Amino acid sequence: MMQKKIAAGLAVLLAAGTILGGCGESGAAGNDSVSDAAGNEAAALTEAKTTPYGRYPETITYTLAKMTGVNNSNLPEGETYEDNAYTRLIREIINVQNEDVYENYGDTYNVGISTMIATGNIADIMVVDQKTMNAMQKNDQLADLTEVYANCASDRIKDIYASYGEEILQGCTFDGKLMAFPETNISDGPNLLWVRKDWMEKLGLSVPETIDDVKHIALTFAEENPANQEMGNIGLAVSTTLYGGTGISSEYGMNLIFASFGAYPGRWLTDAEGMPVYGSVQPNVKDALGMLADWYQEGVLDRDFLIRTQDDIADLIAQGRCGIFFAPWWAPNNPLWRCHETDPEADWQPFLIRTGKDGSVRYCNEKLTGNYVVVRKGYEYPEIVPKILSVMFDYMRYSYDDPRGEFQQYYTGNIDPTARPLAINLDYNQALTICYENLQAALNGEKSEDELEILERSFEKVCRAYLENPKTASAEEWSAYLSRIKACSLLSDEKIQRVNTIYPTRTKTTEAYRYTLKELESETFLKIIRGESELSSFDDFVKEWQEEGGDEIIQEMIQERKSLSSQEDQKAEEKTEEKTE
Repeated sequence: MMQKKIAAGLAVLLAAGTILGGCGESGAAGNDSVSDAAGNEAAALTEAKTTPYGRYPETITYTLAKMTGVNNSNLPEGETYEDNAYTRLIREIINVQNEDVYENYGDTYNVGISTMIATGNIADIMVVDQKTMNAMQKNDQLADLTEVYANCASDRIKDIYASYGEEILQGCTFDGKLMAFPETNISDGPNLLWVRKDWMEKLGLSVPETIDDVKHIALTFAEENPANQEMGNIGLAVSTTLYGGTGISSEYGMNLIFASFGAYPGRWLTDAEGMPVYGSVQPNVKDALGMLADWYQEGVLDRDFLIRTQDDIADLIAQGRCGIFFAPWWAPNNPLWRCHETDPEADWQPFLIRTGKDGSVRYCNEKLTGNYVVVRKGYEYPEIVPKILSVMFDYMRYSYDDPRGEFQQYYTGNIDPTARPLAINLDYNQALTICYENLQAALNGEKSEDELEILERSFEKVCRAYLENPKTASAEEWSAYLSRIKACSLLSDEKIQRVNTIYPTRTKTTEAYRYTLKELESETFLKIIRGESELSSFDDFVKEWQEEGGDEIIQEMIQERKSLSSQEDQKAEEKTEEKTE
C-alpha cells in the first residue's frame, strides 16, 4: 500500500514537471498563484491568532485534560466529549479541535491533574482549581495570557468579566500578567422560602414576609397536617449542615434565620478595621442558635432532621409530608420537579423573607470563581482559549441561529454543561435578572424571539407553553416558569443587600486545622439546637476554636492581607514614578 502511494505521488510530480517544462509563462503564473495562496494562508493565520472569530486555515488540535460529568454528562447516544454539538460548532467557526488525553470528574479528576503536573506530562489546556493554578504559576508552568485576552476575547466576554469588578481577573493575575481565565459564578441571590400555597389557603394563613411568619406557617403545618398524612407533617425542613457552605447556596439551610440576627456562620468577613474575622464565632451567632433551639423544642423544625439526608427531605416533599423550606431560585428543578410529577395539584410558590427591621434582605455573596482555564507554558496557540470561550459564551448564545436545533435539544434534554470542552461557565453577574427581564418582555410581546439569546429562547418556549395551559403543563414547563419567572422576579427587589465575604487562599495552616475546626463547629451547633448542650456552650466553642488553630489561621490571613496591601502600594508608587518621569 505504501509503495502504491509513493508511485502515485511520483506520477503526479512527473506530470506536473512535464506541464511546467512545456509552458514557461504559465509556470510563472503558477508560481504567482502559489505565492498568492501562501500569502492568503499567512494572512488567515494572522487573523486567526489575533481576533476572536478568525478561522485557522488548518485545524488546530490541542490536548485537553477534560473535566467530565456523571453519566457521560447525559450526552445523546453516540456523542463523545470530542465529538458533540459544542465541539462541532467550535470546529466550524474557528477550526479548533480537542484531543482528550485525560477524562474524569469530581475529586478523581483533581487527583489526575496533580499526577500530570508532578510528572511534567501536562496537557496543553486544563481546568484547575485555585490552589493548583497558584502552584503551577509558582513553578513557572503557565503561559502568559495577557496579550491573547486583549486580542482574542470578544467584547462581550470582557464585559462579562467586568460585571464582577476587577477582583475576578486580579485573582489570576501575577506581576501584572494574566495567567488564567476564571470561571464565573453568577449571583443566586438570597435563599427564598418555598411554601405549599394551597395549604396556606386551606388553613387561612397569610403570605409570609418575616421570620416570625416563617415560624407561624411551619408550626401550623406541623400541627394541622394539611395533607392528612398518616406519618404527620415535619414542619420546616432543615439540612444538617444548617447553612450553605463557603461560596455555595444550599437547599434547606437556615442562612436567613442567622442573617436576621446579623450573623453569617461559615463565612469569612471583615471587621470595622478591615481585618478578617470568622462568622461562626461572632456573638450574634449565639442568639440565632438560641432561637433555633426554641423552634426545635416547639416543633417548628423537623424533629428528625439530624438523621435526614438531602434525598430523604426530597422524598418527604414529594410525599406531601413537608410544605415549607428554604432554597435558592432553582428549587423547582430540584427538589420540586419530582413533587410536581407525583402531585401536579401541589401549588408551590416562592416568597422573599425580610431579615432586617428596615425590610432589607441580607445575604452573603458567593465566591466569584472556583475553577480556572490554564494553558501550558510553551504551547504554540494559547489564543485558542479566549477564542473558544468567545464561541461558547458569546457567539453561540447571541448570534448562532442553531439551524439543526442541537442546542435546543441539549437544553431541554438536560445535557450537563460539562459536555463543553472547557467545563466552565461564563455569564454576567446579574444573569438571572437579565434573563428574567428578557423573558418577561418576550412573553408580554415586547421582544421577539430573535432578540433572545439561545438559552432564553429555550426558556421562552417552555414558559409560554406553561402559560397557555398551566393545568396540563409538563414538569419541565412548570419548573421553568416557576424558577425563571416567579422566583427570579423576586431577586430584583431593591431591598436585597449583599454582605461582602472574603475568600482567603488555602494554606498549610488552614488545611491542617480546617476539618477539625469544622467538625467542632458542627457538633456544637447541632447539640445546642437539639437541646443536648446549653446555649452557654457556644462560649466554650469559641474559646476552643481559637486555641485549636483558629487564631493561627486568622493571624496568617492578616499577614497575607498586609503583604498584598504592601505589594499594591509598591505598584502604585511605581506607576506614580513612571508618570513623573
